[in-house]
Amino acid sequence: MNRRTTTLSAAVALAAALALTGCSSDSSSNGSSGGSSAGRPELKVSGAFMPQPVMDMAGGFLTITNSGDTADKLTSVTSGISDDVTIHETKNQKMQEVKSFDIPANGELKLERGGNHIMFMELKKQPKQGEKVGIELHFEKSDPIKVELPVEAPNHNPKQH
Repeated sequence: MNRRTTTLSAAVALAAALALTGCSSDSSSNGSSGGSSAGRPELKVSGAFMPQPVMDMAGGFLTITNSGDTADKLTSVTSGISDDVTIHETKNQKMQEVKSFDIPANGELKLERGGNHIMFMELKKQPKQGEKVGIELHFEKSDPIKVELPVEAPNHNPKQH
């Protein structure tokens, strides 16, 4: 198989895995942004994880809760593990890159298996289960939030616990 076919096959396999499994979590906070000033988003990240990659790409999942009375947007994600980190929505079992995700006032944004997620392409190294991958979330209004994604088993799915 040539590299292009292998990469395409891996992308299809990853897309299928993301679409077939659902996940959500409510574990501890990994960061916050902004103060308690009125009129600002108040963001908190929970449930962050990355399934151990089996190829040179990976997915990232987490929940961003906004307890503020102002909406915000997740506009990008950066990480030292990849120069190509994008955010994707899943509609009708198809992944599509998007420019941003809304984080409603007094609401949440769930990035989860089978749904919207972070996509890491062309990984610089293969993180193993038990390690952590550092990322930085960038927003339209709030300051960036640094998050550590624990690397879990490739089939990790908190909803199945």
